[in-house]
Amino acid sequence: RRVHGEQDRKLFIGGLPLSTDVDTLREFFEKWGTIVDCVVMKDRNTGRSRGFGFVTYQDMSMVDEAQRHRPHNIDKRDVETKRAMPRDDPNPETHMTVNRLFVGSLRRDITSDELRDYFDEYGTITDCEVVISKETGESRGFGFVSFDDYDAVDRAILKKPHMINKCRIDVKKALTKEQINVSRRKEEDLARAR
Repeated sequence: RRVHGEQDRKLFIGGLPLSTDVDTLREFFEKWGTIVDCVVMKDRNTGRSRGFGFVTYQDMSMVDEAQRHRPHNIDKRDVETKRAMPRDDPNPETHMTVNRLFVGSLRRDITSDELRDYFDEYGTITDCEVVISKETGESRGFGFVSFDDYDAVDRAILKKPHMINKCRIDVKKALTKEQINVSRRKEEDLARAR
């Protein structure tokens, strides 16, 4: 049995009421498994809640179970739960909530059915395509997989590397043009703040 790292067992909880404390958060989420760490992030200067926190479970299956029971309501407010993404990931899109994956570095002979078969274990697929060149009728070496839920995308992003037919593929969150622009603005704002 594979031992999962902390990242695989960690859940981000956003939109917390400012009154929610660690004990309330822990009590709510321990319905789905043993919690080894629980934190509500606080402002360094004021000590007040920043409106989000993290829960780390003993096992990844407990994160799966908590995500299966969405939506969550804590202290009379719906909160957003997502699998925690690595903080040091250089791709800002990693932290965005999307239902679609971009899949690159595909061998030319990989079909949409093979792509669907590979990603089926992550969740319910609503659309899957290998992009075909209009001129040649051959694969352009990339495709997209859409799911009915953003959690399937996050699960796929956290599991790397991905291999189809013994060939390593590139998997990223697929963003709309609007999401790309929002991501760029955030990056620019961060650069100016430094």
